[in-house]
Amino acid sequence: MIWSALMWTSLDTWIVLAAVLAGVTCGLIGSFLVLKKISMMGDAISHAVLPGIALAFLLTGSRSGLPLLIGAGLVGILTSVLVQVLHQHTRLEEGASMGVVFTVLFALGLIMIEQAARNVDIHPEHVLFGAVELVPLRMVELWGFDIPQGVIVLSGVLLFNLILVLVFFKEFRLVTFDPALATTLGIPATALHYVLMIMVSITTVAAFEVVGSVLVVAMLIVPGSIAWLLTQRLSSFLLVSTGVAGVSAVLGHVAAITIPGFFGYTDTSTAGSMAVVLGVFFFLAMVIAPDQGLFARLVKKINRGFAVHTQDVLGLLARSAERSTGSEDVLPLADGGLSARNLAAIQGSPFAGRRFLLFIVLRCMQFGKLLVFREGRYKATEQGLRRGQEVLRSHRLWETYFHDDCQVDPKELHYQADVLEHYTDAKLRKDLASGLDEPINDPQGRPIPDEPE
Repeated sequence: MIWSALMWTSLDTWIVLAAVLAGVTCGLIGSFLVLKKISMMGDAISHAVLPGIALAFLLTGSRSGLPLLIGAGLVGILTSVLVQVLHQHTRLEEGASMGVVFTVLFALGLIMIEQAARNVDIHPEHVLFGAVELVPLRMVELWGFDIPQGVIVLSGVLLFNLILVLVFFKEFRLVTFDPALATTLGIPATALHYVLMIMVSITTVAAFEVVGSVLVVAMLIVPGSIAWLLTQRLSSFLLVSTGVAGVSAVLGHVAAITIPGFFGYTDTSTAGSMAVVLGVFFFLAMVIAPDQGLFARLVKKINRGFAVHTQDVLGLLARSAERSTGSEDVLPLADGGLSARNLAAIQGSPFAGRRFLLFIVLRCMQFGKLLVFREGRYKATEQGLRRGQEVLRSHRLWETYFHDDCQVDPKELHYQADVLEHYTDAKLRKDLASGLDEPINDPQGRPIPDEPE
């Protein structure tokens, strides 16, 4: 019983290690594909290298790693070259060129594997979907230890990729973000591109045994996509991508042997579970990413909306403070204050029919010391009045600009300026005023407030 438990623990250790190595290797190289915006090239190469695998086996009669990796590398270069040729010399877009090349090569590879190698232990199903659970069954002796061949191959490929990335880190970074500048500086951008394609091809073949040609696409693209949402620097990008890939491999295996039990099944595919865990991680990153996540974008949208509504209220109070009786959009009040009902009733007010929104905005503005409530009316504080004058100045400068320079219909001036006033800062107001020769009044004859000090 104890020996059996130890044996299965050992087997699971090798499975998890192989899965982690495959994930980290794919995550490292896939990061550059995502950053270069050629993610689908990984998909194309992962399918197109099948003829190289089959041909290498037919020529050598061996499933050892080196011939397969060489064959995959050559076909990977061929795939990249064919895609570029089709894209440059036909009217096909790059995505369509990838589709033409990889589908033809993939079909050719399947035929070669199915027909020419049907009597050997290369099975199309394993090539497509992987067989990480079988990794511990093919052991080789290395330095006196029995180690799965797949672990050795993946370790070697990871080391190879890692050395290239570290040695040419600056070159890869420059080629990834600005290939034109890299070429100007004498860095062979095209050559490095093909080096990256060779790395993708070799990584794809090494990962076949673990996740297969279909799911290897997820390992190449999803970790980098998660890092895209979470990071801003290349070094952090690579760390997050490889880290997520490694963790997803571990959790994927745990999920594969535990979750099916709750539904009456023994287990399921570890490779498939890895891809599912990656999908869950991507969904979480999509929600909680600090800059690009749904939650962050929602917060920014709410903050932007609140800022706009705050400026609307301050602009209305600034108009009221002018004690103007001739303008239709101003309610004359001797003390310059407005009640909530007045604010909602003013012609063109954004709060008409939205009393609850107005209530929230007014309370927040009181908390921010932009307003005070006295004798049933809201009045701007000194800070609030200064910001209201900025809004009013921006609005009337834009109306003047559209009237004088753009010949906009006077009836449309307010609506055009009402949008832009919320995105105008002090510098833009200064440039507008200077370009309009420092106007004193707007097209309706209303005074343009001076810039608050």
